[in-house]
Amino acid sequence: MGNRLSGKRALVTAAAQGIGRASALAMAREGAQVFATDVNMDALATLEDANIDVFELNAMDAQSVNAGVARANPDILFNCAGFVHSGSILDAEEDEFEFAMDLNVRSMMRTIKAALPAMLERGTGSIINMSSAAGSVIGAPNRFIYGTSKAAVVGLTKSVAADYVAQGIRCNCICPGTVESPSGHDRVTALGEQLGSRDEALAQFVARQPMGRVASAEEIAALVVYLASDESAFTTGHPHVIDGGWSGQ
Repeated sequence: MGNRLSGKRALVTAAAQGIGRASALAMAREGAQVFATDVNMDALATLEDANIDVFELNAMDAQSVNAGVARANPDILFNCAGFVHSGSILDAEEDEFEFAMDLNVRSMMRTIKAALPAMLERGTGSIINMSSAAGSVIGAPNRFIYGTSKAAVVGLTKSVAADYVAQGIRCNCICPGTVESPSGHDRVTALGEQLGSRDEALAQFVARQPMGRVASAEEIAALVVYLASDESAFTTGHPHVIDGGWSGQ
């Protein structure tokens, strides 16, 4: 148990699995009181730690967001909820685009608007948004809707950071490459169905990472802890790329 986040309260969305879950556990280990939320309560209920309080929060519903933020009263807000659509612009449907923008972008607007007034009153706060290397950092094939929404997250992050930089509020986003997670498994499975081989699909995902492997959720969580902590007190308004060298080729 560390103390890098001792005395801080952290609200995490999409904490039932993957990066959200790993981040909730990592922040709790560093002394934060973590409020881990999701719509998947069965999976969330297995998240057991003395420093973690779990409850349902639907990031696409303003009433649910407002109630959850009021309960958590966070010093740290980690917006992790999102969905990955596959396909090019010719495959994109209006309802899919709207869903992605609502969950991947507008949900962050909801949570930030709800959490920011109390942060401003205290004169401190760290907001961390989940973006992706696929978007404004690098163009990824068959990720039109996803990449567009994640590029929007970068713009949202920079705007919030610029507006409140002199009032003690920091806002950053994280841009991972491929991560070992349930969401990652789903994408490999979907590509495997197209290729007729899941092994070939996995090989393609690994091949685009120059390190020759995908990231663990815990590696992304370590960056979340850094951005949540006072160690990053001079860091705001930036997309933090953690992609195994994918975008650096």
